[in-house]
Amino acid sequence: MRDDERREADGSLPRAEGTCGSGPEGPARPPEGNPGASSAGPPADGPAPGRAAGGPAGRNAPVAGSQPPPRLATIAREWGRIGLLGFGGPPAHIAMLRETCVERRRWVDPERFEDGIATTNLLPGPASTQLAILTAWWLRGARGALVGGFCFIVPGLILIIALAALFLAGNPPVPVRGAAAGAGAAVAAVAAHAAWQLMPDSRRRAVGRAARARWYGYLAAGAAGAVLAGPWLVLVLVGAGLVEVGVRRAARPGEPTAGAGGPGSASGTEPGRRRTRTDRRLWLLLAALPATALAAGLSALTWTAYKVGALSYGGGFVIVPLMHADAVERHGWMTDPEFLNAVALGQITPGPVVQTVSVVGWAAGGVIGALVAAVVAFGPSFLLVLGGGRSLERLRTVPAVRGFFHGAGPAVVGAIAGSAVPLAAALSEPWQAVVLLLAAGWLIGLRRGVVGTLVGAGALGVLAGLVGLPLP
Repeated sequence: MRDDERREADGSLPRAEGTCGSGPEGPARPPEGNPGASSAGPPADGPAPGRAAGGPAGRNAPVAGSQPPPRLATIAREWGRIGLLGFGGPPAHIAMLRETCVERRRWVDPERFEDGIATTNLLPGPASTQLAILTAWWLRGARGALVGGFCFIVPGLILIIALAALFLAGNPPVPVRGAAAGAGAAVAAVAAHAAWQLMPDSRRRAVGRAARARWYGYLAAGAAGAVLAGPWLVLVLVGAGLVEVGVRRAARPGEPTAGAGGPGSASGTEPGRRRTRTDRRLWLLLAALPATALAAGLSALTWTAYKVGALSYGGGFVIVPLMHADAVERHGWMTDPEFLNAVALGQITPGPVVQTVSVVGWAAGGVIGALVAAVVAFGPSFLLVLGGGRSLERLRTVPAVRGFFHGAGPAVVGAIAGSAVPLAAALSEPWQAVVLLLAAGWLIGLRRGVVGTLVGAGALGVLAGLVGLPLP
């Protein structure tokens, strides 16, 4: 008898959902609500056996290998725990998802999980949020994706809206103002640190002298765009990607724009009428998403949030240069110090950093604005997984997609680095410059964590307010 069976027999290992099946020695427990299904079948709310909705039969079905799918309540609990305790941004979220899905529960095999990371990093929007939605979709299909994504996002969203109400109040207490000014002073250092961490991996992907020269060009273009282009930065990022696609096509004019694509191709997809209809519906939904807030009179906020959720590439911190010009200069929803507070709140709260957009939404339209901004920013992530989940892995085989991100990627890194300039220029008190220098040394010189840095900077701000130093 195996160890897990012995523990299950004596009661020390409960027969909870998501634990390993009995494997070769005996049949695994069937999924809930479908007693006749085998453990290798699709989830109870997924497509019928042998069918993959929106694609060819029997390909890329959303199942978790040989494991029986967990209950939706289990997904809600596990993904909610990550959303509540996921301090530290995408690296922390990915580590917690892997610990849950691969190591502890063994719902997903390691190779598939790594493929999921690579795939979601090809998509615009918050990569760790998309990975949370995708892994839940693997386990329980559309319902699992909705439950997992919702529970991953909501805990941090509730907390950040409550903090926005406190920090953006008309007359917050001196300790609150001091904490906001101190943490806000460190945000420029956080931006520089994020870019510094991203540069080595991005540069390694540029192989050859010509590719390396283009990489530096895209990096400089992104940095200049963050400083000079304001709300049009997204055009710089897209332009860098399109230039790289054009350069690669010119170098290899006979190269196809898709993967092998045939019925026996490694991508696991077949061209056809159903494929075209599915892709068209997906992109129509993405294009129509900004209309969700027009009735509320928040079209400008909707566009800002839509850029964050559907047009941002390269990770969560790129939202800072994408939002700054809209929130402060173009629409005047926030002052520079308030925007710095928003970025700091997005970093120190659990869950995705993209929730910073909810603070901007609060400044633009109160609770309704915060919720609209969150829906529009996170909506594309759900649509990409639910509408094209079975096609996502194929993106890695499409040369045009790879080329686009080889251009847009370094431009994003440059934009993150360049955003440190206006963020630092927004500081209004001399003591904040001292906090900025200390934070930069702590993050980049001593290689300490972002959350601890912001909390320490906030504590220095509280001290500054209590001793009577001027507060912005």
